[in-house]
Amino acid sequence: MPTGPVPRDLHHFIAGLPKAELHVHHVGSASPRIVSELAARHPDSKVPTDPEALVDYFTFTDFAHFIEVYLSVVDLIRTPEDVRLLTYEVARDMARQQIRYAELTVTPFSSTRRGIDESAFMAAIEDARKAAEADFGTVLRWCFDIPGEAGLEAAEETTRLATTDKLRPEGLVSFGLGGPEVGVARPQFKPYFDRAIAAGLRSVPHAGETTGPGTVWDALTELRAERIGHGTSSAEDPKLLAHLAEHGIALEVCPTSNIATRAVRKLDEHPIKEFVRAGVLVTINSDDPPMFGTDLNNEYAVAARLLDLDEQGLAALAKNAVEASFLDPVGKAKLAGEIDTYTAAWLAN
Repeated sequence: MPTGPVPRDLHHFIAGLPKAELHVHHVGSASPRIVSELAARHPDSKVPTDPEALVDYFTFTDFAHFIEVYLSVVDLIRTPEDVRLLTYEVARDMARQQIRYAELTVTPFSSTRRGIDESAFMAAIEDARKAAEADFGTVLRWCFDIPGEAGLEAAEETTRLATTDKLRPEGLVSFGLGGPEVGVARPQFKPYFDRAIAAGLRSVPHAGETTGPGTVWDALTELRAERIGHGTSSAEDPKLLAHLAEHGIALEVCPTSNIATRAVRKLDEHPIKEFVRAGVLVTINSDDPPMFGTDLNNEYAVAARLLDLDEQGLAALAKNAVEASFLDPVGKAKLAGEIDTYTAAWLAN
């Protein structure tokens, strides 16, 4: 494994590199600044209002503890105004990292079950999306995901919200499945994914993060996954890696997240190098960045170290995300061209 820090110049290159992000959660992207503002709005919450105290609060013992803390932050999103604030400010933070396009995973069930009117929720995220694109130039699209721990009730509600014409937001492109994997079998969600796919949505479930490669196979065969969220355990099955590579099914890799939730023991044991060696299309993502003390720029720096990448290698990694995205062909060509132009200019200096 490569050792040592990433050169400072490479950090500067990453900071200016145009990027797309495909695996990043709506609530999980709330920075300490946003979380503290929301906590102050709702003082009955146990979430700290001091941004510095949030550092300790976001230190997780295992995946179950992470889910517990995550849901406490979800509970801060109680009104359409909270939803709008969160969404717009997340886009602001993305723009600072030169993220041009992001598919943000949204869990509407978590908000509607807490009493936010479903139409008002949709209006809030759409208003924030359009304002963010106008103000920051960052294009947001939505993945509506089922919180697996909430069972089939959540699956039915999420599917209804995603496929009902009068509710479905304009920016919605895909359908996912998140939350714990242990004890939450993928096949039970097949009818809901079938309905979402029939409605034109793309399938992007989490799988193989905290369970074995069998969960990834289930996501592929039962949920017709076009990308896999995490897929960390895929490295344990050479046939699975070959299948992913042959069919161009990308893995949404989130290195720091995997360490924080104890899905991977330590960074130098992360299987990303095995994915690349097998020819799997790898994209780099931040998952729930403030909760894990990271951002997308840092994840690219981590990938540079683990894969021993230079500027051209990082640019190729950025273009992987564009290729695996659900951007239209014109949008893909434009963003890939922007990456190439930036990289050529950097190398010419």
